[in-house]
Amino acid sequence: MPSRLLPLLSDLPQSGEALGARLGLGRVTINTLARRLEEDGVPVVISREGYALAAGTPAPTLVAPLLVTQQFGQAMQYAGTVTSTQDVARAWADDPLDPASHGAVVVAERQSAGRGRRGRVWDTTHGTLVFSVLLQGLTLPELALIPLAAGVAVQAACQIGGLKWPNDLLSPDGRKLAGILLEADLRGEEVRRAVLGIGVNVSAAPEGAAFLTTWQPNLTRAQLLADLLAALEHWLAQPPKLILAAWRRASLTLGQPVEVQTPRGAVAGIALDIDAQGSLLVQTSGGQIVTISAGDVQLVGQLVGQLAAPLPSSG
Repeated sequence: MPSRLLPLLSDLPQSGEALGARLGLGRVTINTLARRLEEDGVPVVISREGYALAAGTPAPTLVAPLLVTQQFGQAMQYAGTVTSTQDVARAWADDPLDPASHGAVVVAERQSAGRGRRGRVWDTTHGTLVFSVLLQGLTLPELALIPLAAGVAVQAACQIGGLKWPNDLLSPDGRKLAGILLEADLRGEEVRRAVLGIGVNVSAAPEGAAFLTTWQPNLTRAQLLADLLAALEHWLAQPPKLILAAWRRASLTLGQPVEVQTPRGAVAGIALDIDAQGSLLVQTSGGQIVTISAGDVQLVGQLVGQLAAPLPSSG
């Protein structure tokens, strides 16, 4: 199986003979496994010097030395193509032999059935960082603020742009840089677990979106993943008051004219604030204040030049 070879690869070339000796396989078989990893989407570099991962690949062997977290990312799975990192994380949590624990991370190069908020397709390319984090031991009040805390963490780690409610990261020119999806398994009033999915356009983006290396040309996906995990572990542990204050500072939505598509129809007005649960408060032209807990926000008008300063990832 190609997965046998993947954990042995780093960003330094290793010969087929050396890798074969570690796996008890021949040089030709190593080449075959490397080609299969390529076909699966893993950025394998095959040269006369041997076999390696492309520099900055968000694989455990390259990310682990960069981690400063206590839990997030200490357990990590990396793959070329999966149906969805959300699905893999959930299946890992249910593994009867070796279940994933709180903070376990699943990273993939491609998703054949990736999804975003409200059932949208989650587009991925080789220039995208896509991963999911398993969250356990949550209460319902904590669950409500996770999307906002995650948005703050993403903005802090990326050090650019601002947040559109509830948690899309927009670039300085108003295009989408990153998105967040939270899926929770509930049993009555109990949160069994949640899976937090994040996608960031690092060096490529779908049409109409932006990517980070436009502003940070030396950024790698491995370093960004380590920074994101540190920021997530920090902000998800903060008290609600600090999360809400940080989100307000990073917001591009508050004070702006908006149109929000909700399950009950469109609501247009001025985005006044967020409440203690993270819901958006919109004042309509008639003066009514509408509380919106879920919906898609469209910002009306130009926002370039109004972005908040980056937030620190810790402290």
